[in-house]
Amino acid sequence: MSKDTEGKSEKIMDMESKVLWYPDSKRNTQMDTFRIQVNGDYGLNLANYNDLYQWSVDSYPDFWAEVWRFCGVVCSKPYEEVVDVSKRISDVPEWFRGARLNYAENLLKHADQDKVALYAATEANDEIAKVTFGELRRDVALFAAAMRKMGIQTGDRVVGYLPNGIHAVEGMLAAASIGAIWSSTSVDFGVNGVLDRFSQIQPKLIFSVAAVVYNGKTHDHMEKLISVVKGLPDLKKVVVIPYARSKHETDLSKIPNSVFIDDFLASGRGGEAEHFPQLEFEQLPFSHPLFIMYSSGTTGSPKCMVHSAGGTLIQHLKEHTLHGNMTSSDVIIYYTTTGWMMWNWLMSALAVGASVVLYDGSPLIPTPNVLWNLTDQLGITIFGTGAKWLSVLQERNLKPAETHNLQSLHTILSTGSPLKPQSYDYVYRCIKSNVLLGSISGGTDIVSCFMGQNPTVPVYRGEIQTRNLGIAVEAWNLEGKPVWGESGELVCLKPIPCQPTHFWNDENKSKYHKAYFSTYPGVWAHGDYCKINPKTGGIVMLGRSDGTLNPNGVRFGSSEIYNIVEAFEEVTDSLCVPQYNGDGEERVILFLKMAPGKPFCPELVAKIRGAIRKALSARHVPALLLETRDIPYTISGKKVEVAVKQVIAGREVAQRGAFSNPDSLELFKNIAELQNY
Repeated sequence: MSKDTEGKSEKIMDMESKVLWYPDSKRNTQMDTFRIQVNGDYGLNLANYNDLYQWSVDSYPDFWAEVWRFCGVVCSKPYEEVVDVSKRISDVPEWFRGARLNYAENLLKHADQDKVALYAATEANDEIAKVTFGELRRDVALFAAAMRKMGIQTGDRVVGYLPNGIHAVEGMLAAASIGAIWSSTSVDFGVNGVLDRFSQIQPKLIFSVAAVVYNGKTHDHMEKLISVVKGLPDLKKVVVIPYARSKHETDLSKIPNSVFIDDFLASGRGGEAEHFPQLEFEQLPFSHPLFIMYSSGTTGSPKCMVHSAGGTLIQHLKEHTLHGNMTSSDVIIYYTTTGWMMWNWLMSALAVGASVVLYDGSPLIPTPNVLWNLTDQLGITIFGTGAKWLSVLQERNLKPAETHNLQSLHTILSTGSPLKPQSYDYVYRCIKSNVLLGSISGGTDIVSCFMGQNPTVPVYRGEIQTRNLGIAVEAWNLEGKPVWGESGELVCLKPIPCQPTHFWNDENKSKYHKAYFSTYPGVWAHGDYCKINPKTGGIVMLGRSDGTLNPNGVRFGSSEIYNIVEAFEEVTDSLCVPQYNGDGEERVILFLKMAPGKPFCPELVAKIRGAIRKALSARHVPALLLETRDIPYTISGKKVEVAVKQVIAGREVAQRGAFSNPDSLELFKNIAELQNY
């Protein structure tokens, strides 16, 4: 990086290092309590978060043993060894060898069985369903008994093609109690998107719904389900929930081995109407598979990542308890579908004893305030969403601080894509001025976060607060050297319990090694570009490194451009991609989606070019700025730069099941201005 660019990068860091929230010095957080306990147990004098973080990555076996104790992991047999320190992260070492435990048992262990475990709200219905921990345990026992009756065993795959509701939680917990492997996808996935995923893992049982309500409309789900079932030859049973539609309106005759949910559950009662079976928790190794998750599959078949029960549990307990300061008195919502890893992450909040709010429907219907209404109604304390939704609220000039109480709310979390600096301003100005705004970042690959919220350090504008405990994260340049205050590849240097144990159908682990360890031998390269601020310890995410731009030898992430461009009121969205000529030279193309009523004009182009030049450098200015009507997104709300890069290079994108708006790709074909480069 040139001195000129380095200077600019420091300047941007300084510009954004504005404190928007301070921790309350009089309040002892669980993070502080944990640090004091570590000091006592190991004869240390760790004074603050930085000290604790350094110890957690230097002495990671001791750190994870301490998390196990502090968070009260329930097991039937203790572990013999935390981890073999001679193994690298690329060796995928075994964690907590010898331990026997069950993920579902850890989520359902609570003494207060009358406390609400789940609230379920839908766009279609004003009533909010409530399920206590006692009721949840009883219902999961019934699901599990019915699964066992049909022959589901440890290691079998059980899948959900389901909305974010109570049935999905109960199905997942029942599968986990048996040691079956759960995988789910959301109802907005098309047939191809579902089969791209589920056909790879041969499930025995699928749960689905008859219909769904979204954006004020009822959508039939049966046609899609019929096609999905045809593509899954190993299915032994199809369980249909007459959701958003009554039983007598639903015809199961075209689906072999299908049954309604109440008939399926009746089989678990053994013929006695009031009989509730005992819930048995199979005691399994720490590394036993719990979830199969999928890569976005925007450029090829989705990779099937297998996550362990123990690794998922201990990592989520660390994030919820220490980084989230969550207790059993918290009420948490994350606006998510069952097809996004944030759903799995949200489920683990039950292990802390918090109440989990499930919402199914559009976050903007019947009013864009629907989730804020729920916050006041249920006393939600932790509110999670995607960065995109906060941008939409800002565009619509909504001011929840003026229309809602939001007294219970202490944390707002955002992920899915980098949170823009102006979104930080919006949250503190228009939602709540004394809330901890936690931008969090990780991925499906680790079913959790590398970096995120922290109740013991300030929130700086535009920055994720800290690297998370136990995760040895750095930003590296192409030579494999750490860089501070400038862009680099996000790497993880040491083993972590939440990395996938393996990919499904990857016998020699070649896909696994190619995915993470082909850039730097023995070191996890995540495929994200980031910048760590040496002054604050905060992190700025800069987009996918496979979407890294490198015109004239200046490497930068697309988010660096988005942060500047999307601050313009004339622009509602943007997409920045490279285009290559026959000699391998690269130029950057910036597509702009205009705000309603705002014209795309030379004056605006000049203003945007000037703003990029001033904030970054002349070499960051895109070669071409073009207007587009739409920008492709995945169903989980991520911009799809790589697919557009392929389209403008004249290649076809076959895998479209992961897109929420696949037709938008057509807009990037045969653009006159991009010919003859």
